[in-house]
Amino acid sequence: MQVLVTGGGGFLGLALCRALRERGHAVTSFSRSAHAALETMGVPQLRGDLADRTAVLRALDGGFDAVLHNAAKAGVWGRRADFHAANVLGTENVLAACRAHGIGKLVYTSTPSVTHRATRPVEGVGADEVPYGEPFKSHYAATKAIAERAVLAANDDRLATVALRPRLIWGPNDTQILPRLVARARSGRVRLVGGGDNLVDTTYLDNAAQAHADALEHLHAGADCAGQAYFISNGEPWPLRDVLNALLRAADAPEVRKSISFPAAYAIGAVCEALWTLLPLRDDPPLTRFLAEQLSTPHWYSMAPATRDFGYRPRLTMAQGLARLRASLHAG
Repeated sequence: MQVLVTGGGGFLGLALCRALRERGHAVTSFSRSAHAALETMGVPQLRGDLADRTAVLRALDGGFDAVLHNAAKAGVWGRRADFHAANVLGTENVLAACRAHGIGKLVYTSTPSVTHRATRPVEGVGADEVPYGEPFKSHYAATKAIAERAVLAANDDRLATVALRPRLIWGPNDTQILPRLVARARSGRVRLVGGGDNLVDTTYLDNAAQAHADALEHLHAGADCAGQAYFISNGEPWPLRDVLNALLRAADAPEVRKSISFPAAYAIGAVCEALWTLLPLRDDPPLTRFLAEQLSTPHWYSMAPATRDFGYRPRLTMAQGLARLRASLHAG
């Protein structure tokens, strides 16, 4: 297939481009910036902003069979308008361009955060068993939920759509989560919330990319996965304490031992949100109420629906992924 990947130069985007090429698909990336890694990979790059409908229409006018819509504005803090422009308007523009150019398949990268509801645990279930969360304390989660609903509602006999919700992606070349975790651990600023015994799912990078490729190859009008959302993970829930410390050990960083109670963390998050709202602070706050809830609550899922409907079975275990991560961090 001829496939366009939005955000192809990002952490997951590069893995998506690589996985699709390995399966014999022709891949093009659409993103705001040029990326040397894509040039090295031989992936053509189109430039533009998702919020610019004209740019998106122009980019998708290239004879594509499918779109993997992966680009988004992520993060725990920022202006709602910025999240809305990238995540809601951007997705609406991609859907409009698919319609305009007769593109028949759209795989959307969503997030389990669209189901977040305060401290309510999500344990061993599929996406069809969990409602959308509300009210949201995170602009990211709120706008991704709006976008996911739009993608699934667009599914019909001309455009088959599916939404994947990979949980906490990690792996080599991460420029966001792992570097921040390591920096905070080395400065002694990491704390577990509530002790870290809560079971959580995570997703090794290559498994997340595999799930997207599997879904794409099974997706067509009337397919079992068409119009559906799916949680994606390694299918190996670990206590959050063990996840964080395994990642830190891979980077030769100090493990996290100290913890803070959930009420204290939630109160600190509320204070941080107030300060970051009132003051012109550029960095993300160290804690928010949403983050405190996420860090203290069990979140793990059933992979059975994804296996049943598009054959997803994670190929790499947590242990194998951690070995690859450590090797990449110590290469050279």
